[in-house]
Amino acid sequence: MTTYNYDLVVIGSGPAGEGAAMNAAKAGRKVAVVDNRPLVGGNCTHLGTIPSKALRHSVRQIMQFNTNPMFRQIGEPRWFSFPDVLKSAEKVIAKQVTSRTGYYARNRIDTYFGTASFADEQTVEVVCLNGVVEKLVAKQVVVATGSRPYRPADVDFRHPRIYDSDTILSLGHTPRRLIIYGAGVIGCEYASIFSGLGVLVDLIDNRDQLLSFLDDEISDALSYHLRNQNVLIRHNEDYERIEGLENGVILHLKSGKKIKADALLWCNGRAGNTDQLGLENIGIQANERGQIQVDQHYRTEISNIYAAGDVIGWPSLASAAFDQGRSAAGSIIDNGSWRFVDDVPTGIYTIPEISSIGKNERELTQAKVPYEVGKAFFKGMARAQIAVEPVGMLKILFHRESLEVLGVHCFGYQAAEIVHIGQAIMNQKSEANSIKYFINTTFNYPTMAEAYRVAAFDGLNRLF
Repeated sequence: MTTYNYDLVVIGSGPAGEGAAMNAAKAGRKVAVVDNRPLVGGNCTHLGTIPSKALRHSVRQIMQFNTNPMFRQIGEPRWFSFPDVLKSAEKVIAKQVTSRTGYYARNRIDTYFGTASFADEQTVEVVCLNGVVEKLVAKQVVVATGSRPYRPADVDFRHPRIYDSDTILSLGHTPRRLIIYGAGVIGCEYASIFSGLGVLVDLIDNRDQLLSFLDDEISDALSYHLRNQNVLIRHNEDYERIEGLENGVILHLKSGKKIKADALLWCNGRAGNTDQLGLENIGIQANERGQIQVDQHYRTEISNIYAAGDVIGWPSLASAAFDQGRSAAGSIIDNGSWRFVDDVPTGIYTIPEISSIGKNERELTQAKVPYEVGKAFFKGMARAQIAVEPVGMLKILFHRESLEVLGVHCFGYQAAEIVHIGQAIMNQKSEANSIKYFINTTFNYPTMAEAYRVAAFDGLNRLF
């Protein structure tokens, strides 16, 4: 066993690990990164964010081809298999790995590929993929191992027709009917993807509303458009058992319903990747979902050990994970880059997509805040008409008296891009955060950003 000394060891090379490693390396620290794959990028690149969003993009293109009359001059609507669509995702993954490998090389960060575990508070042992064991001694350690789909013991994931959001990427056929159990963000995104390929989808939700953390109007719009894509949404349902068949699966619900399909995709929660870290050797206890508790500086109960990203739970987004990792390293190197990451926009890549930041109407009503609403419907926007993307809306919530922007909620074409304009204004000092900014600013025409001007006029016209 060879021993190497570092200022910082980062376990995991996803967004959180990358953010921590880059920040520390640029501050002159000697950094090592460990990942249990032979390639950098973490679950985000190989199993989660990048594959699913690349899949979604391809499916959107297929849907546009099959529904836009202009393309009938080229040919009739075409059917594409799930494995066909996966090929585009694989190309994006390869490009992402190449880019990220270059980042580590340029910043002189050592990378180790294997399983990492704590021997003590300052020692990480790595069983490399070639069987060699390396010992990394560090002043500080950042745990950024991410998460994986939660797998209850009574579901047989070894069955060839039962998948989770990781293993679905190995699906070698296109099912005619698919059950998606769990209607969170991942479940709704995959419901959009498969229904866009013509698959009959049963989306099982154990709550009474899709994505209840969203503004109610946005949640209702998502429900409508999923149903319009022939997704059957079943609310307030819980599974009793899942029966695997030779050529399919039967979902038995506690309500007495039985649903048969060609395959089942389990999307009900995630668990932190902490079971192989040897946390018991250093006295850190993960919760029942394998997540590590941290303070606002991303420090665990052991003063030199930090954690960031999905392994600490909320908000479990790649965007937030990168900033959390960078902030954890900022706490270590004390270069002014620390911040507690709570200004996180929601980005949901359904078809159409959803993004929001700030308070929603329900929260403002409960808090008795005097607010008003401004809306811009995409069907009236020139850029949306040109792109043949009429579905969607931008909704601005603002204070009736101070005109401060309190929340921005967007549904439809480029929603995840559009929301950042509102986010930038909401982050300004109080006198600069005003809905009047959108009226007193000239936007390019035609653009989707122009929706802010339209929504601002609409909201101000409601004042009396």
